[in-house]
Amino acid sequence: MKTYLLPLALTLALVACQRPEVEPPEATARPSCSSDHVDHELQLPEGFCALVVADSLGRGRHLAVRGNGDVFLALRQPNDAGAIAAVRDTDGDGRADRVAYFGDTGGTGIHWRGEHLYFAADTFIVRYPMGDGLLPEGPPETIVSGFASQPSHAAKPFEFDDAGFMYVNVGAPSNACMESRRTPGSPGQEPCSLLEGTSGVWRFRADVPGQTMADDGVRYASGIRNGVANAWNVTTGKLYVVQHGRDDLHRFWPEHFTEEQNNALPAEEFFEVEEGDDFGWPYCYYDHQEGLKVLSPEYGGDGMAIGRCGQAKDPLFGFTAHWAPNDLVFYEGTDLHFPERFHGGAFVAFHGSWNRAPEQQGFNVTFAPFADGAVTDVPEVFADGFAGPDPVRTAGSAFARPTGLAVGPDGSLYVSDSVRGRIWRIVYQGS
Repeated sequence: MKTYLLPLALTLALVACQRPEVEPPEATARPSCSSDHVDHELQLPEGFCALVVADSLGRGRHLAVRGNGDVFLALRQPNDAGAIAAVRDTDGDGRADRVAYFGDTGGTGIHWRGEHLYFAADTFIVRYPMGDGLLPEGPPETIVSGFASQPSHAAKPFEFDDAGFMYVNVGAPSNACMESRRTPGSPGQEPCSLLEGTSGVWRFRADVPGQTMADDGVRYASGIRNGVANAWNVTTGKLYVVQHGRDDLHRFWPEHFTEEQNNALPAEEFFEVEEGDDFGWPYCYYDHQEGLKVLSPEYGGDGMAIGRCGQAKDPLFGFTAHWAPNDLVFYEGTDLHFPERFHGGAFVAFHGSWNRAPEQQGFNVTFAPFADGAVTDVPEVFADGFAGPDPVRTAGSAFARPTGLAVGPDGSLYVSDSVRGRIWRIVYQGS
């Protein structure tokens, strides 16, 4: 296992630093919006500001914040220093001045549980024993292995419940389970073979090492194309997922869908997930404009027919198409300094589209008011400006793309970026 401990700089020296650990400030310390580290390019509601905690860490995915304020960022691919970046702010100014790297394999999912940091690569999940420092105190222990290697939608984000279980997204490596992959007019497989081992949520024991997908995984829910954004809600005691919806309605089925319809459909679906649920992929998709789950064209649909989709579970809410929801977090906790209207609500990190025309959209953090297991009002863009001031023609031209979310111990909202490896900390200091 590679480990590196480094001072933070624009260019990180790829050598181990022998300087002893420095205790972080109190976790409740909240830096001021007058800090030199505020990112003035982000657009936030009045009274909020975003501090740049760290930059140039690597292509970031999800992140986890522990009780002392240390932040751990999963990297999609390891850089020369490692696959997980850990940062610490020792003087309380909002900017990290210590960074450490460890791990050899990139991934997406990362969470704290007790004294362990759990991390999910594409084909396995491990946990690291952690003390007070930024580096593990021992080698990683494998919790689950045996996830199949796949060319797309391979990320394994996961969540814990309050009863000792872990819920893992297993995305489908497909758009719509066509007989001929991404071929105009190709019908869908009947039945879709991918439903056997992907396109859903699998449940495992959270603290039992040596589990395998084949022997120990329990299929918890089906018909989810790719649920990278997922979160456990402690108030309702349920799992929630925001799905990446399918693409190419117009390109593959121009007789049924216009380019304008393709830009808007289908919805990115916000699910409440219970054991045994089936949300309908690939046979169905959700039209949020009509409020209906309808039959996919690969299975005989024309944009209006419902057919078997009357049996699929509807979402709580349908966000607009192709924004790519990459993380979900509920604003819950004991020290929440955001205004009351945000308490209990859901934040969604949208990575941004790649297949709209002529401009790409998303690249924001959206807030959905939430109570009693329902979205209670129309969601609103909470944080914007990540992509930069110019129109985004291709996703690759965006300055930054929101990917991970976490609520810190003081109620700050942390956001990670997959382009430059930046971490923001959004704080509220009043209007």
